[in-house]
Amino acid sequence: MDLKDSQEVDDRIIRRNVQKYGINLNPYVSIITAVLVVAFCLYALLNLEQASKMFQIAYDYIATNFDWVFIISSNFFVLVCLYFSLSRLGQVRIGGVDCKPEFSNFAWYSMLISAGMGIGLMFWAVGEPLTHFLEAPPIFQNADSSYAAMATTFYHWGLHPWGIYALMALGLAFFAFNRRMPLSLRSIFYPLFKEKVYGPLGDAIDIMAVISVLFGLATSLGLGIQQINSGIDYLTGIGFNVYIQVGLIAAITAIAILSILSGIHKGIRLLSSLNMILAGIFMVVIFLLGPTAYIVNLFSNSLGVYFGNIIENASYIAVQGQEWQSAWTVFYLAWWISWSPFVGMFIARISKGRTVRELVLGVLLVPSLLSFFWLSVFGGTAFSVDANLGGALFTTVQDNLPVALFELINNLSIPVIADIARIVMFILATVLVINYFITSSDSGSLVVDKITSGGIIDTAKIQRVFWACLEGLVAATLLLIGGEQALEALQTGVITVGLPFAIILTVMTISLIKGIEVAYEKQMTIQDRRKFEKIMQKFHK
Repeated sequence: MDLKDSQEVDDRIIRRNVQKYGINLNPYVSIITAVLVVAFCLYALLNLEQASKMFQIAYDYIATNFDWVFIISSNFFVLVCLYFSLSRLGQVRIGGVDCKPEFSNFAWYSMLISAGMGIGLMFWAVGEPLTHFLEAPPIFQNADSSYAAMATTFYHWGLHPWGIYALMALGLAFFAFNRRMPLSLRSIFYPLFKEKVYGPLGDAIDIMAVISVLFGLATSLGLGIQQINSGIDYLTGIGFNVYIQVGLIAAITAIAILSILSGIHKGIRLLSSLNMILAGIFMVVIFLLGPTAYIVNLFSNSLGVYFGNIIENASYIAVQGQEWQSAWTVFYLAWWISWSPFVGMFIARISKGRTVRELVLGVLLVPSLLSFFWLSVFGGTAFSVDANLGGALFTTVQDNLPVALFELINNLSIPVIADIARIVMFILATVLVINYFITSSDSGSLVVDKITSGGIIDTAKIQRVFWACLEGLVAATLLLIGGEQALEALQTGVITVGLPFAIILTVMTISLIKGIEVAYEKQMTIQDRRKFEKIMQKFHK
């Protein structure tokens, strides 16, 4: 499709949008999505007990009967990423042959890490490695228990989630910047469905993408707000319950709106860079106060176990131990899949000017390795602290997972001004989670706004404010449905929307391969022509 055709498509998208009162949005995607989400929230809030039972039924059914969909599809996505990065298609540049990156490498990595899994790494870094260490998982069983525990954690936070994100980001960036199509999920399906993506079929794809983003993001925000509540409770003793958490969601969403109003180049970028600096300081402090030499040993050996056994263990579909796999692996994969339109679109928006190889390998490897070291620091320290406490930290993890990080800090051996140092670390951890909450909400509203406006790059900020409020509403609803078992409700919500989206992503991948193969041939033609012109210029001289 040439530029002229693309412009005609853009005109059709704009004509379908409502452009009144300062807004610019696709009424079908926006209204249907908003009605469905608000209807779900109202039903759940008015029937909390019944909604909780329905969630449990849905969780059990999907986790038992469709675990293989998540495992097989996620492995397929990683293999496709490796194909793009290692094949000739990796030479294709996002935005065209002469396009240059819009952001520096540091700003780029900061934004994608903050948007990708900042809250999750704060929430699970202590509890997950410690749980796998003391309750051996059915994978990586041929290694020492500590290395197996970390390798299992690496599996959940490494190549598979970032492979899913990289694939979605590549598809969205390629069709938006190379084919001049809307920055929307429907665009990736153009090679398969042609002009139909601009009608009801495309609307259905975008509606599913928005719902997936809202529930995936709500899961992350729900986890984050539980941890924020834990940190504030540690500092002030206000208590830990779902009503406080709902109030915190409202307060921090209001702060996120201020970031939204300042725009991507100010709010998100500045907060993301601040997150990287604060997270780096926090990790270094834990690294130095914890068993430093043991952490380095744990990281290195666990990395070897992970990469040496990833093919066998990533393909494992439980017959025995299915409950473990559904609670951990299936939940994570569903979470990453449901998050993929959110994180993928955000990465696509900031990745113009990078080659396919640079985008895929950068997203796949650098955040994975940083996540591995982060998990090793907190996981290794948790192993040591739990051993010193005779298993008391693990008991806390089982009883109240959100407070595990603060219990770890509270039991560190701090040689100088210990009480003041712990308070500073409590504050730092809480501020870090709050910042991750804000950047996730801000980035999520940006992505949802792009989808619901038909992929238009610049829209009214009031639209993003609306979607940020709806994100908070969904997160609060899931917490209220779950009550004391809020984590289970968050897991159920994300698994339910992740299942159909895993199938959509698989179809999308086939379409993306077709599109990039065509772009490669065109780029090679342009480069060959330029080489010939240079030769002719030298000849004439």
